[in-house]
Amino acid sequence: MKISKPKFWDYKKPNYLSYILLPFTLPIFINNYFLSLKKTNNIKNIKTICLGNIYVGGTAKTPLTIKLNQILQKLNFKTCSIKKFYKDQIDEQKLLSENSNLYCRKKRLDALNEAIKDNIDIAIFDDGLQDRLLNYHISFVCFNNVKWIGNGFLIPSGPLREKLKSILKYDAVFLNGNEEDNSHLKNSIKKIDANIKIFETYYQPINVHKFNLENNYLMLSGIANPDNFKKTLLKKKFKIVKEINFPDHYQYKKKDIEKIKSIASNLKAKIITTEKDFVKIPKDSINNIDFLKIDLIIKNESELISFIKSKL
Repeated sequence: MKISKPKFWDYKKPNYLSYILLPFTLPIFINNYFLSLKKTNNIKNIKTICLGNIYVGGTAKTPLTIKLNQILQKLNFKTCSIKKFYKDQIDEQKLLSENSNLYCRKKRLDALNEAIKDNIDIAIFDDGLQDRLLNYHISFVCFNNVKWIGNGFLIPSGPLREKLKSILKYDAVFLNGNEEDNSHLKNSIKKIDANIKIFETYYQPINVHKFNLENNYLMLSGIANPDNFKKTLLKKKFKIVKEINFPDHYQYKKKDIEKIKSIASNLKAKIITTEKDFVKIPKDSINNIDFLKIDLIIKNESELISFIKSKL
């Protein structure tokens, strides 16, 4: 059964549970140390970009992977997405396959070798920052600009796979999410690495015109950061009368949708969800459910293109 991550992970300061669990972070330190000793493969005949994270949970890696494919294809590069196969991440795999050329295997290296055989110019990895078997040409660390690093502690005391100072090992940072003032986050990053490149994105709905904003709406989501989705809806003047949130990657069952539709009917509300959730709903249950289509806007896109070209 899929469970949600503990709420105290995202407190701005550690609470007593974080300190009680602190001794159990030792395996993460040990694991990170041994990962650092692994030999990496120097990749030939293809260029690679990794979009990963050190924070457990949604940091917009998948929409960013799709966006980079689109940008680089416009520059006449033959690109693909690479994702390690997980049976509980069918949603992201579907989105990537519908919006890019996806290679998805149990081992990332196997997927990469297939891409090389197909003469792909640039492979963009959705996740895999901690996969030390691959020596990426460019490594981006992605953060959600609201959740940031949570309480700053390692798993299980907090939401981090690695400490923030690990950004020293990587090439650049993405701050993804809503249109926020990221000055304080950029300052925290620059204190660790004054020269690291920082790129910012925000979500832009592109099909709001399809919806009647006079209606009431039930917000349905099974994503890591439903607060971002809710903020986007409220900013666009949707009237949210009820929200139902499931754990990230939750696979909806027909009985789930029937219950949700019943609740919406009693509230005289329409159901709105994310595109990532929509692809998980059984096809015979998608009637009367709409999704808000989102584009990820990169604030400094021309600077990003120049940076990628300089590294590849």
